[in-house]
Amino acid sequence: MQRLRILTFNIAHGRGLTPIQGFTMARKIRANLRKIARLIERMAPDVVALQEVDENSRWAGNFDHLEYLRVYTGFRYSVFGINNRREGLINLSYGNAILSRHPILESENILFGESVVGEKGFLYAELDVGGRRLPIVNLHLNYRSRQHRFRQVERVMDYITHKQHHRRDSWHMPPIVCGDLNNSLSSPDATAELLRYFSLHGCYTLHPREGNTFPSPLPSRALDFIFLPPACSDPHSEVVRSYLSDHRPVVVDFSLKG
Repeated sequence: MQRLRILTFNIAHGRGLTPIQGFTMARKIRANLRKIARLIERMAPDVVALQEVDENSRWAGNFDHLEYLRVYTGFRYSVFGINNRREGLINLSYGNAILSRHPILESENILFGESVVGEKGFLYAELDVGGRRLPIVNLHLNYRSRQHRFRQVERVMDYITHKQHHRRDSWHMPPIVCGDLNNSLSSPDATAELLRYFSLHGCYTLHPREGNTFPSPLPSRALDFIFLPPACSDPHSEVVRSYLSDHRPVVVDFSLKG
């Protein structure tokens, strides 16, 4: 069995612990992204799922954060899922992204709505891991409305169900799902609903098993999760102590069954 490691991290537009983007100079954003790159290198993941990553936004230095991280971490493969795009004087372009040491065979980005600022969505990708397709969903849910989150996870569940039905030739396993869910498992909300749905597809496990991820530096809530399907055995997870964002990263390593 092959051992793999996945990291999920909301990097908050590279602004660090500054509460609002736009108040951080571009050179400080670049310096913080280099620190994030060093953290990623230290954790040595095979796949990194990122949220709140900017492609070209005035409030975040007007440069491609994903490419910057890819160069500094040495990952060979990457894909962007842009959920917000606005042209003009105050331009912005940001969303979710994936860095991978394994080839990305295909990807698709799904937006939950049509807002040009604050829109959420999920990025689906299939990776080639030793000749086997490894499906991953990287999502970011609404932070204000429980009702919106339920509608959003319904979109995710419908998408996964559709994929399973129409891709039986290459779908070797249900997807790994990770990201910033903006709610904890302790309340009847979207995280619990997703875990209930995944229980229909076997013994999914939810990580981290303990520890909070938001707000850093003194997190009081667990908002960032990784759902592992039954093919991912013997998992070990942790919340990584970090002061590079208002979220803390979650890392999980596991054995991929043959």
